[in-house]
Amino acid sequence: MKKTNLPKLVILAVSLITTISAGAQQPVADHPRVLTAADYARAEKSLGYNTAPLVFRSGVRPAWMPDDRFWYRVTTADGSEFLIVDPAKGTREPAFDHAKVAAALSAVAGATYDARHLPFTQFDFSADMKAISFNLRQRRWKCDLQTNQCAAEADSGSGTPRAGGPGATGPAIEALSPDKKRAAFIRDFNLWVRDVASGKETQLTTDGVKDFGYATDNAGWVHSDRAILLWSPDSKKIATFQQDQRKVGEMYLVETKVGHPTLQAWKYPLPGDAVVTTIQRVIIDTDQARVIRLKMPPDQHRSTVCDNIACRGTELADAEWSPDSSELAFVSVSRDHKEANLRIADLTGAVRDVLEEKVKTHFESGQNQWNWRYLPSSHEVIWFSERDNWSHLYLYDSTNGRLKNQVTKGDWAVTDVLRVDQKNRLLYFLAVGREPGRNPYFKHLYRIRFDGTNPTLLTPDEGNHDLTFSPSGRFFVDNYSQPDVAPISVLRDENGKLVTTLEKTDISRLLATGWKPPVPISVKARDGVTNL
Repeated sequence: MKKTNLPKLVILAVSLITTISAGAQQPVADHPRVLTAADYARAEKSLGYNTAPLVFRSGVRPAWMPDDRFWYRVTTADGSEFLIVDPAKGTREPAFDHAKVAAALSAVAGATYDARHLPFTQFDFSADMKAISFNLRQRRWKCDLQTNQCAAEADSGSGTPRAGGPGATGPAIEALSPDKKRAAFIRDFNLWVRDVASGKETQLTTDGVKDFGYATDNAGWVHSDRAILLWSPDSKKIATFQQDQRKVGEMYLVETKVGHPTLQAWKYPLPGDAVVTTIQRVIIDTDQARVIRLKMPPDQHRSTVCDNIACRGTELADAEWSPDSSELAFVSVSRDHKEANLRIADLTGAVRDVLEEKVKTHFESGQNQWNWRYLPSSHEVIWFSERDNWSHLYLYDSTNGRLKNQVTKGDWAVTDVLRVDQKNRLLYFLAVGREPGRNPYFKHLYRIRFDGTNPTLLTPDEGNHDLTFSPSGRFFVDNYSQPDVAPISVLRDENGKLVTTLEKTDISRLLATGWKPPVPISVKARDGVTNL
């Protein structure tokens, strides 16, 4: 399921076709109409890069703080602004004095900025909320909100490569620990960690070599220099793998450009190859620089979400640490995606099988993320399956792999598990097609008990819902829209009660250009009964 988002809809090819054909004379069969540069110029006005700047106050992407407050940035007709929301008080106000920050930054940064055009889109509050820090020109800056003074922070001096080149602070290549004190990265096929405060680097592995390196990001069809891993909650251990491609065949790609082409060679197994890429799973103790190999055969380079071991940035897919960092739950997937095995490893490397899923076609555990959850405190697992022809959730005993009960059921589909409240034994998830008469492609949020009782709709408004929960789970930001209805952003509590409306998308300038939203249609399927 794709998110329904009005600004993205304006780039649909139908806009191009409609614009070109508008007002055109019906071409004669033997003399098709010749399109002119003016036709293409008119059509180009409806493409995303021309229409997006005409859409304001669209979507809220909350940056949550530990106390459930959050800030977000929104575009306006005259620039942009940062707002901070306190759900408990129901307040919404500027995150800081934009004019004072602009003036303070202009005084030291060698450029002039104004309140509505600050040169950053992300920032971090200090612990006391009296300062903000952000990236600008490949440096980290800090602005004191009390004294209205800004200054560039000192560089750690580390030679570790970062996204953006020398001086950049982006974490695209490094993987930051949960406590933000350490950053893991790859150097010469081995895994290293950098102490963020001092810049000191420590080598964690020593036997990594070409085509048999640690945390390697290479699925064949995509690769990078990022380290693929999962930090433990206590920031002391890393779950990753040593990727074996030593005897795998290569795929040759030629980059076309002006001048001499560039030849690239990737390790890429093809159908029918006798040797394919495998991974040897490991846990690394970062304090002792000790590698713990899991006692199991090599795994396929697969996950239950995508044809890769990393489906979201640098995060190791299908892996979850226990809250106390003593166990690692993960899923081993066959190369053809027909078998999936949930396993749990301890810090000695011992591995035990918990449950197995076998299908005749292709097993996925979710559309955007894996939807299984390991619940060590109650010795249970929430598992996702399509065994009854619909995607639903099941509760298992993690000690013996026995099914306790099916949690969700019916002729509708679960798409995303968003939150598990173990204390109250509640699941929060997105699903489609549950309410009769509603668009079956729109996602809605629901809550249900572990035993399958008391299913509750928490987002009653018609539309496709895209939402994020606060750290405590007591609140969530809900962005919803329809193809012909502009997005609305609201704040709700965990029971679905509306706390406040945050933003309503303004498309008045877009409509003034003559743009019209798409028209939803419904047709009968071949069976003459099903509506599409």
